[in-house]
Amino acid sequence: MSEFKYTLLNQDQCTQARRGQIHTARGVIDTPTFMPVGTQGTVKAMLPEALKDIGAQIILANTYHLYLRPGHDLVRQLGGLHKFMHWDRPILTDSGGFQVFSLGELRKITEAGAAFQSHIDGSKHLLTPELSMEIQLALGSDIVMVFDECIPHPAERAYVTDSTNRSARWAQRCREVIPPKSNAALFGIVQGGMELDLRRQSAEQLQNIGFEGYALGGLSVGEEINLMYDLMEYSLPLLPSDQPRYVMGVGTPENLIEGVARGCDMFDCVMPTRNARNGLLFTSFGKLSIKRAQYRTDEQPLDPECQCYVCKNYSRAYLRHMYTSNEILASVLNTHHNLYYYQQLMAGIRDALATGTFTAFKKEFYQKREKPIS
Repeated sequence: MSEFKYTLLNQDQCTQARRGQIHTARGVIDTPTFMPVGTQGTVKAMLPEALKDIGAQIILANTYHLYLRPGHDLVRQLGGLHKFMHWDRPILTDSGGFQVFSLGELRKITEAGAAFQSHIDGSKHLLTPELSMEIQLALGSDIVMVFDECIPHPAERAYVTDSTNRSARWAQRCREVIPPKSNAALFGIVQGGMELDLRRQSAEQLQNIGFEGYALGGLSVGEEINLMYDLMEYSLPLLPSDQPRYVMGVGTPENLIEGVARGCDMFDCVMPTRNARNGLLFTSFGKLSIKRAQYRTDEQPLDPECQCYVCKNYSRAYLRHMYTSNEILASVLNTHHNLYYYQQLMAGIRDALATGTFTAFKKEFYQKREKPIS
């Protein structure tokens, strides 16, 4: 893809953290970045204009869900996903592999692809690497992810080996559908489960094929947090330094800080949006459950340090009232705040990397979390 490139701007002297830019036909993405998840062509409870207001430069959409409903052919007929959902900035689409993995007994993996039953109507489908690429191209994705199998944890080594090798063969099939210098950037996904040698093998297999960026898959699937960090620390340096590095499906604010310190450029997770709808909010001092009775008469803003629309205009008491009353506005306000917090966290990280103060930024981040939330 001639317009797609990664530019390294700053490399931290004490960690693997780095600041850069990803250039796409639809705009520049400042990294490290967090991508809000727009599963079905919408980031739940957020207008596209609101996403822009809080600083989102790229969002993620879901191949599996958009394939089943409304269908990629319909989206293509209506001008592509950007026009369909009124979003003119970059979109990354995942391949559908993780969603198929999540179906459990409703799916079967073969060399051809993943056979599964729809969670909507029980209809049977076969999602292959070629079909995954066709769907993502029909959607008009700027960054396309290869089709792979997300390996569960725990898993027998023999299974992990077979799956990792199969995912590499699938990646080659994806590359053949979307050749280099096409209109979409194709990212490879490193698998290998929790086995370090298989992670290295997977990274080498993918680089032999050649992609515009690389991701770590199969993390945050039930493993202990320190194991996830160890795998990031081992695997990220195996990836090319002149291309974007993406850890998929991660995570908490702490995960983002630790992922950046280990060299990650891109993250996504449903956590800020899903937790918002369940009344769990992120603040500079840690997590806050707005449903708690102690906030019934609390006139304070949600986070006194936050400059988002919600914290400037609403009290904790009002947010609790909206949530306990099951008002739609609760999801809107809570989601706006959580995603703003995530975008500001990433902006703060980028500023710290630009000024050589990332270590101090990270230390202050954790110190604030040791203080109780009033």
